[in-house]
Amino acid sequence: MDYDVLVLGGGIIGCAVAYELSKYSLNIALIEKDYDIAGDVALTNTAIVYDGMECDNTLMAKLEFMGNSLFSKVTEKFNIPFKKCGSFITASGSKGEEELQLLYKQAIDRGIEYVKLLAGEEARRMEPSLSEKVTMALYSPNTGVTCPYDLAIAYGEIAFDNGVIFRLTEEVLDIEDINKGVRVTTNKNKFTCRMVINTTPGEHYSIDADRKITYIEKEHMNHFLLEKQKDIYSKIVLSIGEDGKKGYYINTLADYDLVSVRVDEKLSLKNTVEAAKDLFGNIDESRIDSFYSVPYREDDIVIDDSYLSDGYIRIIGKHYGQVTMTPYIAKMVCETVVGNLNAKPKKDFKDRRRESYNFKKLSNEERQKLIEMDKRYGTVLCPCNMITEGEIVDCIRRPLGARTLEGVQRRTGATFGKCKGAYCLNKVVSILARETNQQVTDIVKNSKKSKVILNRIKEFDSV
Repeated sequence: MDYDVLVLGGGIIGCAVAYELSKYSLNIALIEKDYDIAGDVALTNTAIVYDGMECDNTLMAKLEFMGNSLFSKVTEKFNIPFKKCGSFITASGSKGEEELQLLYKQAIDRGIEYVKLLAGEEARRMEPSLSEKVTMALYSPNTGVTCPYDLAIAYGEIAFDNGVIFRLTEEVLDIEDINKGVRVTTNKNKFTCRMVINTTPGEHYSIDADRKITYIEKEHMNHFLLEKQKDIYSKIVLSIGEDGKKGYYINTLADYDLVSVRVDEKLSLKNTVEAAKDLFGNIDESRIDSFYSVPYREDDIVIDDSYLSDGYIRIIGKHYGQVTMTPYIAKMVCETVVGNLNAKPKKDFKDRRRESYNFKKLSNEERQKLIEMDKRYGTVLCPCNMITEGEIVDCIRRPLGARTLEGVQRRTGATFGKCKGAYCLNKVVSILARETNQQVTDIVKNSKKSKVILNRIKEFDSV
């Protein structure tokens, strides 16, 4: 056998599974078709950590609840931002109030603690910026906000440091059941292994037989970012409108607020802002930084082990609460694999991420010490977000370091400031080329067909 376990897909769940399995004496590889891991995480790098109160499906609610219980420990260990700020679900009329009462009963039946149903005035005493239209609110102190991209990268880096082989830019073509194990065919190789964990929802291979899954995108989330001036809300606010629209207002861990409107169709920025005003009250349009629309998914996530005897497990589904569920799903899958393969824990497992520095958040004294250690931290390349050359170089040289422009952007925040890269983009590309021994014309945004600089300008000996 080439490997004991092959993990297919380098999204947040795939990286988390690889991390949990790397605690055991197993020969593991992760196959990802893209240049980088964590491609399933939104560019906003913001996710709500739910407690299972809002979820219609009881099993999904349990996965959220169990994932929530692990989140503080996981993020603290990895030094990942996580703010347990609590949340309000608000209603502004009889229809919304009926939904809140059902959600409250649902939370009580599920044993979710500390949840309160409040009248509008009670809610405004806790969150003064709530709209005067709010007549009822459901409060939970159990929810929070995290940075899912940072979490996925941390899972991947520690797995890498503990021996997991990451096979990037390699696409799986087929998975077949063989006499003793599983054969995985990619665009570059053929591998045999004892077990495959398939975390790529929607893909269909020979081993899947007639179990093809189709995902239907019924709704869209229309987002815009607001530059922070002051904290409008201290908690996450989900507003239910009488017309069926739902919206989120999230005080993120970055320098912006995230406002989302969930409806059946894509909306223009103008219509999204109008819908947000109806749900949350006044919106300062001058603070809008960026806008985009993405599909909203709440398909059930299923851990399908019906072919476990053949060495195949797949994780099916796309759910808005996936980030919350990830720590618990990874532990469940790991326990199944370890039990099936009779694997033993490693004695030398390193459960610590390599240190990194956020120059912007350091004190002046800390910055000076860092510059004395590495002068590249004294060169600010992205003035908008105060990102230094040292941080750019570090994110490239780290385990599973960035190999694309987007990889650098998402790891550091460079080019995501007010100027949108007008000042620093070319400098970032030049450093990326230098550190990876490539030409600047070889650097891509995120895929082979996305070169940042198409051609060099011809150089003349004389004019």
